[in-house]
Amino acid sequence: MKHFQGGMPKTFYMQEEHAFQRRLNLFDSTAIVVGSMIGSGIFIVSADIARMVGSPGWLMMVWVITGFMTIFAALSYGELAGMFPKAGGQYVYLKEAYNPLTGFLYGWTLFLVIQTGTIAAVGMAFAKFSGVLIPSIAENIVWIKAGFFKFGPVQLVAIGSIAFLTWINSRGIREGKKVQNIFTSGKFVLLILFIVVGLGFAANSSAIHVNNLIFWNPVQEGAGGKDIPLAGMALVAALGMAMVGSLFSSDAWNNITFTAGEVINPRKNIPLSLFLGTMVVTILYLLANIVYITALPLRGVPEGADIASRGMQYALNDRLATASISGIFGNYAVLVMAAFIVISTFGCNNGLILAGARVYYAMAADGIFFKKVGNLNDKGVPSTALVIQGIWAGLLCLSGTYGQLLDYVVFAVLIFYVLTIFGLFRLRKNRPEIERPYRAFGYPVIPLIYIILALTVMIILLIYKPEYTWPGLIIVILGIPVYFLWKKNTPS
Repeated sequence: MKHFQGGMPKTFYMQEEHAFQRRLNLFDSTAIVVGSMIGSGIFIVSADIARMVGSPGWLMMVWVITGFMTIFAALSYGELAGMFPKAGGQYVYLKEAYNPLTGFLYGWTLFLVIQTGTIAAVGMAFAKFSGVLIPSIAENIVWIKAGFFKFGPVQLVAIGSIAFLTWINSRGIREGKKVQNIFTSGKFVLLILFIVVGLGFAANSSAIHVNNLIFWNPVQEGAGGKDIPLAGMALVAALGMAMVGSLFSSDAWNNITFTAGEVINPRKNIPLSLFLGTMVVTILYLLANIVYITALPLRGVPEGADIASRGMQYALNDRLATASISGIFGNYAVLVMAAFIVISTFGCNNGLILAGARVYYAMAADGIFFKKVGNLNDKGVPSTALVIQGIWAGLLCLSGTYGQLLDYVVFAVLIFYVLTIFGLFRLRKNRPEIERPYRAFGYPVIPLIYIILALTVMIILLIYKPEYTWPGLIIVILGIPVYFLWKKNTPS
């Protein structure tokens, strides 16, 4: 036990052991993985990927590589989850593999941008698609505007949904998991129906024929609207840049590790839920993209007069799912998909809100976050952490910069994933005595493949999309002086 605790404050383990309620079984844990991953991205981002790579085959390749990376990372995290089955998840893994500063930098970035920025973005997507169903929730209505600050009905609904889910989760893990299970099950069934309807009824023979002709012919639009063929390093660069959208759509799978203090038999159920959840979502995402390329021609023109001429690349507002089933539902397709995305984003945010607060709780228990955040309420949940998370996410909704923040943090997210998986190697070498009820499948090959692929994407972003890299790095680096200031002002 001495080695297992790894120097973490004794009070942290005692408090968690006696106050957290282990109520998340394998189904609940898998629902958090699946529900946190599936938001609105899968219905939108493939349009941008299509513009980047210009061919159906390479679009599918982007999603295949993303899927393998996600599953490989989940398999690697399974070993870490078995070693440290405590609240905080990835924060704990980084602290144990490296040092408290590394763990803090992850938690700092998670709170400042990764988790709260994602909650804000998903909340805004929920509100915007609610506006399709309820016209009074309109984006063009703005009550207050000052610089980048904007407040209107969309922001009100987004913040209201975050506040409501924060309140639900403050009432206990049982209530939080009920919402998660209901909405994850609902979106799973609806996504299956979308795939079945899409493949069975929306398939367009002319779109299939056109896409087959260019299946492995990647191009990008150049100056004057000319298509430039992609090959060699240009193709590799295009794939790396295109993966920004697919990686974010597949992210948040690690959130279940944050809730380890509430999972029944976490040494077994967390690794299994990570694998099952990422596998299910990867398959669903691949099938959804098959629907797109069988229903719509991939290439199009922005000024196209109809859905077919705009193609996947220039679907109206990038709403590919709506365009794909418009031939069946006509104008009602917009309403059908809006209702679907409202359900999907609401369930997605519940999982993000539920899980994220556990990291700040673990940080506070280690003395590197606000002290009150390290307390649990009488329901056994970190209610103060939930409230602080909700307030910051709400402010990001008002700022209008949540989308840019997420773009900025892509690079930082990959840094922490690479560090965490490399930490697996460090822990195998430096702390072989720790019990490992589950050992990473395919070690060391699969973890190494993930690290190589992630580093490749990071290098591509550094070279071709510096705007996606330096802001994220700066956010991480700013955490270093904050950590030492916090340590200096915290009694030992």
